[in-house]
Amino acid sequence: MHMADALLSPGVGGAMWAASAGTIAYCSAKVRKELDDRKVPLMGVLGAFIFASQMINFTIPGTGSSGHLGGGLLLAILLGTHAAFLTIASVLFVQALFFADGGLLALGCNIFNLGFFPAFIAYPFIYRKITGDHPSRMRMTFAAIVAAVAGLQMGAFGVVLETVFSGISDLPFSTFVLLMQPIHLAIGIVEGFVTASVVAFIHKARPEILEEADNCRRSGASPVRNVLIVLSLAALLTGGIVSWFASSNPDGLEWAVAHVTGKQELNSPEGGIHPALAALQEKIAFLPDYSFRKPSSAIGESKPIEEKASEQSSIDVGTSVSGIIGGVLTLALALIIGLILKKRNPTS
Repeated sequence: MHMADALLSPGVGGAMWAASAGTIAYCSAKVRKELDDRKVPLMGVLGAFIFASQMINFTIPGTGSSGHLGGGLLLAILLGTHAAFLTIASVLFVQALFFADGGLLALGCNIFNLGFFPAFIAYPFIYRKITGDHPSRMRMTFAAIVAAVAGLQMGAFGVVLETVFSGISDLPFSTFVLLMQPIHLAIGIVEGFVTASVVAFIHKARPEILEEADNCRRSGASPVRNVLIVLSLAALLTGGIVSWFASSNPDGLEWAVAHVTGKQELNSPEGGIHPALAALQEKIAFLPDYSFRKPSSAIGESKPIEEKASEQSSIDVGTSVSGIIGGVLTLALALIIGLILKKRNPTS
């Protein structure tokens, strides 16, 4: 559900940049009061895990579409609302800047759609209400599915509104929303089960992590080293190996756009800020689309079968490199944010 710049006008894109930047500032102020030595590495490792998980597109049967984990709800359950928003913003920033996944103009929209709705609405008003003070495994699973679906539905509807209000595409509201909401319902159900599985592991290994996030207080004295090790290994394996097997079908947004316009991608306006941001992103993104850059001379050439097989192998290597480097960059960015906020905490 990463929006491209072609869907947005500068006015809407700029407004959503301002909304996300304001939310980041608010979350930073809140996190500064509750952050300690244990939550900082957890933010980094979870950010790397979500980055890797978002590389895995799973097929939605019978649709020709695919989806991937959003991760905002999972982060909110494990970190709390404010730290979760900062972490998902770190993930999306790395994706847009270094891997050209989502446009630079659309970055504010993507942070808001994938971060605000699950962290500020689905988690406190749905997940926590369902689980209650003494959650059982069944209640946590049910709550995760309902909250994941709700968060993704709100995010998908946000994409529709932002696109329609921009007015630079031919996507009509009624048709677009009737395609976006059902496909993201299916994606939300899968995300709910994945979220519930990870939360169940954490609940069994270190239940105090959930209690600390739920109560928005500082971490206790118990170590979380084992959890950090398991999540780090999961991020490494997911980004480095499992990402090879991601579905090649278009994601829910691309699928909806294709069914309305007949094209998976829309052309951006030729003038103004769009081409400037596209050129900037092309220069910065050293692993575009999670693979090695392809020489322009190689585009459109007919290659023998042996060379195509070799190229497929290089694509797998490029995907692995992207998963590992992206995870490390996200880990580093989340750690830097956490350490800066911790340093500025007057009680540290």
